Amino acid sequence: MLQTIEAVIDEKGVLRFLEPFKLPKLRRVLITILDEEPAEDLFNLALASEAVLAKDWLRPEEDEAWSHLAQLPSL
Repeated sequence: MLQTIEAVIDEKGVLRFLEPFKLPKLRRVLITILDEEPAEDLFNLALASEAVLAKDWLRPEEDEAWSHLAQLPSL
């Protein structure tokens, strides 16, 4: 199933998702860069959601769920 998730990339190349989401396992992604700047309120929403997402992402359960990635070869 394809899923579209809106995000913004800041001037440093940091990708910030506008809504929280979870994936059941490792997935490939394709990123399309749109030829328009985000509305100011969308960018602020991304910044505000980062703290909320961090609480979920920084749990020991998340570390365990993604630990298999450390065994993948480096790109």
